Amino acid sequence: MSEKILVDASEHILTITFNRPEKYNAMDPDTYNQLARALYQFEHDSELRVAVIQANGQHFTTGLELDKWAPILAKGGMPALAEGHLDPYGLQGKTVSKPLIIATQGICFTAGLELVLNCDIRLATVNTRFAQLEVQRGLYPCGGGTVRLPLAIGWGNAQRYLLTGDEFTAEQALQWGMVQEIVAFDQLHQRAREMAQKVAKAAPLAVRASLRSSQLGRLDHADALTKVFDEMSAVMNSEDAAEGVQSFVERRAAKFIGR
Repeated sequence: MSEKILVDASEHILTITFNRPEKYNAMDPDTYNQLARALYQFEHDSELRVAVIQANGQHFTTGLELDKWAPILAKGGMPALAEGHLDPYGLQGKTVSKPLIIATQGICFTAGLELVLNCDIRLATVNTRFAQLEVQRGLYPCGGGTVRLPLAIGWGNAQRYLLTGDEFTAEQALQWGMVQEIVAFDQLHQRAREMAQKVAKAAPLAVRASLRSSQLGRLDHADALTKVFDEMSAVMNSEDAAEGVQSFVERRAAKFIGR
């Protein structure tokens, strides 16, 4: 039986690939747990600086396999994650502190869209179709969609799709700023890799500090502004900052080590 999630680590990048194309990469509880284990590996491996989440096949994911998840959701929450797992949706326990890039194609529904919303850089193909269609199945989004979609595309736009379950396109998502690039299908994974390589080549301490400041700003804009300099001393006293200054003086590309 093939692995539902493929995980590869190279060049400081962790690539996580949904691998159930015959099931349109539907997410059953086992897939969810495999993804949670991969994200724990990403968070705790100091050599890894950025992760790419992608999928094999024509479609990113149809979302949750509802018949398998309905008894779980009926209990009023997601199951507690075991040790060595990290919640892909950032709803329980520690959250990922490193950049996540996601590359979507074809159908990207329900839990797939919520995964997109919990990533930092988002790519799509021209035929990507997004939907939070839970209300059409008798439930509502519980992976962060009700909170993050309004932040990503605006209140009215979000309610237009949250309350109807209708689909929206990659082009709409690009116009709203939810998606950063639309890429040809046959170049999607390559483009995600190129983007990840750019992040991986940047100074890891600075990247993580920038991401933390940005994440705080989404929660509390005013508080984030008062804390902009909180990590500056530690970052500026790092070996990487010294390398950054030296590379500037010598007019060459910097080589960062994450210290």
